Amino acid sequence: MRRTADMVFRPTKVAVFIDGCFWHGCPEHFVMPKTNRLYWEEKIGRNIQRDRDTDNRLTEAGWLVLRFWEHLEPEACAATVIEAVPPRRQEVQASKHPKMTS
Repeated sequence: MRRTADMVFRPTKVAVFIDGCFWHGCPEHFVMPKTNRLYWEEKIGRNIQRDRDTDNRLTEAGWLVLRFWEHLEPEACAATVIEAVPPRRQEVQASKHPKMTS
């Protein structure tokens, strides 16, 4: 699968995508161009399908996928990432060093 996340926290398996409102069909801001409409419907539809496929493949491989629209406040997106990464880091560390039981 050759797709690129905008940020990757590899040890914790967190992939972050910032989706452009036009290219990924934002329900709030996407406006279909008036010219060459069929081309754009197909193009944006393929982008959305590829996004869902990417999400599914990464999730099946144990990754947490975080997607944000470009219009969202960067501070809010960063806060979500900050909330998500440390617990996963703890899970990874715990799996590498399981507690000994007697």
